[in-house]
Amino acid sequence: MASSTVDSSVSDLFSSAPALQSNLEILSPDQIELAKILLENGQSHLFLHWSEPGVCDNEKLGFFDQIARLNSSYPGGLAAYIKTAKELLADSKLGKNPYDGFSPSVPSGENLTFGDENFIEMEKRGVVEARKAAFVLVAGGLGERLGYNGIKVALPRETTTGTCFLQHYIESILALQEASHKVASDGNQTDIPFIIMTSDDTHSRTQDLLELNSYFGMKSTQVHLLKQEKVACLDDNDARLALDSNNKYKIQTKPHGHGDVHSLLYSSGLLDKWLDAGLKWVLFFQDTNGLLFNAIPASLGVSATKQYHVNSLAVPRKAKEAIGGITKLTHADGRAMVINVEYNQLDPLLRASGFPDGDVNCETGYSPFPGNINQLILELGSYKEELQKTGGAIKEFVNPKYKDSTKTSFKSSTRLECMMQDYPKTLPPTARVGFTVMDIWLAYAPVKNNPEDAAKVPKGNPYHSATSGEMAIYRANSRILQKAGVKVEEPVKQVLNGQEVEVWSRITWKPKWGMIFSDIKKKVSGNCEISQKSTMAITGRNVFIDNLSLDGALIVDSIDDAEVKLGGSIKNNGWTMETVDYKDTSVPEEIRIRGFRFNKVEQLEKKFNQPGKFSLED
Repeated sequence: MASSTVDSSVSDLFSSAPALQSNLEILSPDQIELAKILLENGQSHLFLHWSEPGVCDNEKLGFFDQIARLNSSYPGGLAAYIKTAKELLADSKLGKNPYDGFSPSVPSGENLTFGDENFIEMEKRGVVEARKAAFVLVAGGLGERLGYNGIKVALPRETTTGTCFLQHYIESILALQEASHKVASDGNQTDIPFIIMTSDDTHSRTQDLLELNSYFGMKSTQVHLLKQEKVACLDDNDARLALDSNNKYKIQTKPHGHGDVHSLLYSSGLLDKWLDAGLKWVLFFQDTNGLLFNAIPASLGVSATKQYHVNSLAVPRKAKEAIGGITKLTHADGRAMVINVEYNQLDPLLRASGFPDGDVNCETGYSPFPGNINQLILELGSYKEELQKTGGAIKEFVNPKYKDSTKTSFKSSTRLECMMQDYPKTLPPTARVGFTVMDIWLAYAPVKNNPEDAAKVPKGNPYHSATSGEMAIYRANSRILQKAGVKVEEPVKQVLNGQEVEVWSRITWKPKWGMIFSDIKKKVSGNCEISQKSTMAITGRNVFIDNLSLDGALIVDSIDDAEVKLGGSIKNNGWTMETVDYKDTSVPEEIRIRGFRFNKVEQLEKKFNQPGKFSLED
């Protein structure tokens, strides 16, 4: 048992919690300091039900172990958390608008058109910059909302090859790393760091997925996992911490949001290491957008060309569409920031600022405020400076669900939350904050809705399901090849899991085959055509498509030292798509959430395991 004496000057403080006061002898000096923080911040209710000394002493010590974790994992500790919570809860009760005094306007940014000269130049510049970048994946979530019980990054990105999201991300980073080394003038072969933010829910499973698959070809030293902690729940408008309903010696906790990635990076010491190693960029991305790496090289090129401190990747958005809009906000006092404004706040904000029609489409057919897709590129030097000022803290918000219109009590406990994309809120007006807009078909197909919810989405709106996410990959790859000169047959429409989707040819390739459009164009020549019913998977590097006519299934794998030409007419019965009911529990979860599976009727499969030049022609 620890034994401590309490200074008489603080005994009054402890008298507000007699049950705690009688237990002080079991607490260490550090634990008594934590108890003081709690009492000074209005948390004496936490000790109302404490037993007398000698009863449940281990649970009491466990309580302070948890308090120590909550205190150390939050910038400024629990006192700062409770103070901020009181302020935000008071604002919420008053219905205070966080944008009061701000006027919206369209920020400046770059609109890219896939395949044109500017796009190709930006991609090439991005490849040069890639070896000076670190990649940060925010992956704290499970797939329960999708109808999948594993971690989201373990889900297949597409089921033609079964490559999971995490493998695709790692192979994309490695392909960029290699391409960047090739064009480097100094011969410096740096490894691109890859950081994964995990949570209690995902940490060990992410570690296992990496280890079981030898890090998907990446060196284990390149990968760092940073685990985010949860934050304390709040019971009422006075920011009193909520106790677990099943355990009076435990605080209820919930996730704080992906904004934690900034404080974790700041406290990890990695930013200093990266600066010392000559790195210049940090790229943040979320866990299940299978098209993201189509957009990264060109966006990185834009950041370098425009010297942006912050570059938000964006897509065109229709007015009032349910996706946040990137907006410049200027305050009457001169403050200005470029941030994401949620769609339900943007329209009223515009109406209140002299735009009587609110958020409307302009002559392009889209809103002038581009859609935020939560992928950020930050310039490392200014990022580190900013985090030194803030300690990595991001502007938070609170979203209590009130029992009634008096707003005096909550239906259930709430907590403070923060979002990764709110980082620019604290930046000085001199910061160069912009955006890069790319076509949705190329850059954005998140997987976040289960089949039942996706089927209820109004027609014409995106499903954002495993079904639409996989179909979007085939659409993007088909359209990229069309742009490179291949005649890819147009898609057919089909209803899968209650969602009407376009089914294109099932075309996939490894990132090392074609990371940027100019490389893909070099691998396509002659008069090539691919029918809609076809499947083509290229898993080798030096595979060239030359006068190929494909009507069926073709799977080609080759070692790096094998150069393979695919040509001639290839026709077979191919792979058919069979519909699957998402309620059919005899089918694995990762398949049934898509509503289809492939029946591999017939295929031409070729593996080239020897160095040399080979030709596949009938």
